[in-house]
Amino acid sequence: MKFYRRSQTKKISIGNVTIGGGAPIAVQSMTNTNSRDLKSTIVQIKQLEEAGCEIVRVSFPDLESVCNIKKIKKSIKIPLVADIHFDYRIALEAIKQGVDKLRINPGNIGSKDKVEILVREAKRAHVPIRIGVNAGSLKKIHRSKSDLLRAKALVNVVMEHVEILEKNDFDNVVVSLKSSNIYATVRAYEIFASKRNYPLHLGITEAGPIFSGSVKSAAGLGIMLYNGIGDTVRASLTANPVEEVKLARSLLQSMGFRSFGIDIVSCPTCARCQVDLIKIVSEFEKKTSGMKGLKRLSKPVKVAIMGCIVNGPGEAKDADFGIAGGKDVGVLFKDGKIVDKVNPDEWIPRLISMIRSYQGSQE
Repeated sequence: MKFYRRSQTKKISIGNVTIGGGAPIAVQSMTNTNSRDLKSTIVQIKQLEEAGCEIVRVSFPDLESVCNIKKIKKSIKIPLVADIHFDYRIALEAIKQGVDKLRINPGNIGSKDKVEILVREAKRAHVPIRIGVNAGSLKKIHRSKSDLLRAKALVNVVMEHVEILEKNDFDNVVVSLKSSNIYATVRAYEIFASKRNYPLHLGITEAGPIFSGSVKSAAGLGIMLYNGIGDTVRASLTANPVEEVKLARSLLQSMGFRSFGIDIVSCPTCARCQVDLIKIVSEFEKKTSGMKGLKRLSKPVKVAIMGCIVNGPGEAKDADFGIAGGKDVGVLFKDGKIVDKVNPDEWIPRLISMIRSYQGSQE
């Protein structure tokens, strides 16, 4: 599966991660701990790293919290982005502390002269700035009943602040234009992408709780990614941020942009299914989610676990490994060929064994 990718966006380095210019679309998330609490913040970042997060954002509401940046960076492996609101002095301290990127909301960070001071220091330290505009923080957007006008309002605000940075000879810029409205968000990104080539951080902001928020995020992000827009992604959920990482990785892998491990194909089950397929697939997913080294493979390992003989054999043949279930038995496939018949209690162990063998042969 291949989709159009924008390769003309500017390359930006965020610590040891490159975004833009055709680089792999990076997965981001944000901590929800109190950043004054150094220990809990580091623990959560390490959990995000383990889940596959590649860039982490932390909100620093005051000078007390922002002074933790240096200590946080010593304890983590991924780039750290400081989310700063209302006080440009906090952003200046973040730069001194060695942050990898700043995220500011130009609507509330301060006057133009304060932004200019901040830009000068960011340029000196080679720290990128993400201009992050959210519809929720812009009052004039809510006066408009038209989604298109809301999108244009988002772009207008972003352009005002992009031009401030450009007038200060600063182009180490990432941009986001987020709304909880899918149409307004998509149109805003489309319009901005036609005006500038800065890398774009995608998100449907305040998407909601884990189920409905995942659907909303996947719908909006999928549209933009399909049309070649986006260089880094965050799925904003009212949930443990690890769930954001899992959703973003799954979306990117499903669309063929990244390879993170195993691509599971399984049927929804029906009256023809004579095994407890839901339980089998759930256990298989849990046991394989933490398998190391799979993300280094050039493409995901496709595994089909099918419950009956109608679509099962075809899907299993099309996978790297697959099982098509029958009555109390499954036909095991490897590279489209039948290799054995397996009882249901052996489906998971046999598949995992085959995956490990495949992994070893590819490394």
